[in-house]
Amino acid sequence: MFLPLIQNRRSIRKYQDKAVEETTIDLLVEALLRAPTSMGNNSWEFVVVTDTELLGQLSRAKPHGATFLKEAPLGIVVCGDPQISDIWIENSSIASIYIHLAAASLNLGSCWIQIRERQHDDTQSAEAYIADVLGLPAHVRVLSIIAIGYPDESKAPHPRDDLAWDRVFFNNHATPYPRRP
Repeated sequence: MFLPLIQNRRSIRKYQDKAVEETTIDLLVEALLRAPTSMGNNSWEFVVVTDTELLGQLSRAKPHGATFLKEAPLGIVVCGDPQISDIWIENSSIASIYIHLAAASLNLGSCWIQIRERQHDDTQSAEAYIADVLGLPAHVRVLSIIAIGYPDESKAPHPRDDLAWDRVFFNNHATPYPRRP
């Protein structure tokens, strides 16, 4: 079941005008909380957002690549606490991927919105903007926002032959990985 899930999952940026049910959101949150972390330190934190006004504000976190969030019925802001772990980025990234996979397994579409190290405008980072909007504590960092909803677009899977096979090596960097049909 896992391989077909990842073979068919695509980033979805257009959503039906339909709320994600509370029971489904609960399943997504459970998936987040099951994401592994280094030494079980749970250095991630999440803000589940369904309020349309807040989603609209978050969609303006950066100049490009976030505007579609205002049409999503659900956004999950993925944060981390560097005071708990110096690898909060890795832990939070794993949780972000868990959200994508859980959403796909529930027939929802999703798309990662990169926030860390992005600018809101010339004077403020996207992280600082989101921290202001959501009232985050100063020590909490924002990695990403995952937009989620019922897809209003369909995308074909990436063909196997189009995958970046040239980026995989076998036993050493000089030997390409042997592709098999």
